[in-house]
Amino acid sequence: MKNLNLIDKLLFLINSVVAVLLLLSYGLSYVPPNTFSFLSVLGLSVPLLIILNIIFCIYWLLRLKKQFLMSVLVLVIGYNFILSFYKFSTETISSESSFSLMSYNVRLFNIYNWIDEPLIPQKIQNFLQEKAPSIICFQEYDSGTHLIFKSYSYSYFTENSSRYSSNLAILSKYQILNSGTIDFPESSNNAIYADIIIKSDTIRVYNIHLQSSGINTNIETLDSKQSNMLISRLGSTFKDQQYQAELVADHMSKSPYKALLCGDFNNTIYSYVYRILKSDMLDAFDVAGTGFGRTFKFKYFPFRIDFILADPGIKVRKFSSFNEVSYSDHFPIMSEFVLED
Repeated sequence: MKNLNLIDKLLFLINSVVAVLLLLSYGLSYVPPNTFSFLSVLGLSVPLLIILNIIFCIYWLLRLKKQFLMSVLVLVIGYNFILSFYKFSTETISSESSFSLMSYNVRLFNIYNWIDEPLIPQKIQNFLQEKAPSIICFQEYDSGTHLIFKSYSYSYFTENSSRYSSNLAILSKYQILNSGTIDFPESSNNAIYADIIIKSDTIRVYNIHLQSSGINTNIETLDSKQSNMLISRLGSTFKDQQYQAELVADHMSKSPYKALLCGDFNNTIYSYVYRILKSDMLDAFDVAGTGFGRTFKFKYFPFRIDFILADPGIKVRKFSSFNEVSYSDHFPIMSEFVLED
């Protein structure tokens, strides 16, 4: 610090705070939100904290100052976090014996014209026909749109609710043997599952939509009072998510079949709910993804809150996030799998 000018001393102080916050965030996935909900909110800032620490590293290196070591050390400690934040290109191989699953929060097919663009439902339908996944899992599905998916002979839907916000659907080219719903008490969100026969095997596909805070993601409109309300609301939302995720995890633990779990978690990989839902499952993005894996439209940094998780006995071949498809506030994601003997 002695060799730093006043501006660099101030920057190093900021750097220290950012580094400590990132270090603390590494343990957040082990802290239940119903114990310390405030700390859970910090998890949303992890992508920003990673980026800021990288920027500080570069700054101090260019200045030839040893202060770069602090952020380097924190980033090295969280090496696995960095790998989950950004994936370099990996070679993936398609297989004739593979099947694919797409997860897509379609935001009610834009029935309230959030996106000022005509024919959004038809464009979504055309996109799905082009990609032709074997199984489609929709969140915020609206059956009133009356879209016809001719290639999918089997389906399971939740009924349109009075709150009209979080209906789910599973469409399949393969036969659905059994299906059901996991209700989340005192919530318009829920989860569904379908047992699907693929060749000589049966897998259970879970489609979930965890509690949403319902907040406006345009943070430019926030003042200090709104920010405090936002933090309080997020804390309450994460408590609800914890209970919902525990219900799903318990249900999956009793499944007689290998499972695929997908949907809109409304939370990140650094959260408690992601950790308990993932357990020993494979995150398809971690195995075969590229880049940031961004799944939600947020102006300032890439959020990955939609996931496809696979039982270790199901081999992940490919993963794609379609960031060019702007028909919702979420981007569709798709993965290709092979059932191992």
